[in-house]
Amino acid sequence: MPVSIVARTLSDRVFEIVRERIVTGELRGNMPIRQDALASELGVSKIPLREALARLEQEGLLTSQANRGYSVQPMSAAQADEIFALRLSIEPAASASAALAADEAGRQGALAAYHALDEAASSNLAEVAVRNRVFHIALVRPAGRRLTTSLVERLGILAERYTVAHLAPAGRDARAHVEHQGLIDSWMARDAAAHERLLHDHIAGTLADLRAQFAAGAVAA
Repeated sequence: MPVSIVARTLSDRVFEIVRERIVTGELRGNMPIRQDALASELGVSKIPLREALARLEQEGLLTSQANRGYSVQPMSAAQADEIFALRLSIEPAASASAALAADEAGRQGALAAYHALDEAASSNLAEVAVRNRVFHIALVRPAGRRLTTSLVERLGILAERYTVAHLAPAGRDARAHVEHQGLIDSWMARDAAAHERLLHDHIAGTLADLRAQFAAGAVAA
């Protein structure tokens, strides 16, 4: 039993390391994953490495082909459109419903997630992206709709690399701070209509910026 626990811990750690490298762009689109070199670098065996890579494929960050192994799934304008369009169709209404349904524990959880995001260092965009995802999920979870929450989380995971790309230009972090403040204020006030509108505008604005960045060639695959 201890061996499997250790293996799982190693797999989780490898997953986190490789995932961060993909989200930050250290591992770019279509780049092959050299399993022997990576296992040697991280000091792990092939078993936890393969478990981690399989999880990353499930998250949509890697692709695999027979006899070729894993490679990084490239970012694209088409994928950004799909991810953010799905978010727009699900998340604003779900978050507004959760604002009305949230109990005190849910409200405190949302506040804690907001403060954690607000305190994240803008120099570490991977951390900001993760905390951004946690914040958005915290605004949806209190409604108690498990499938909806699962879908929002899945889309949030896929959106993280795009969040990093979106926040890269100067001044974007300041704008995001103002928008997130409006989101938490309207959510805590249980103003569902205002919150739904603000969240829709927040997501749509991010997508519009990403479209412009892709058109200008400012987003690397």
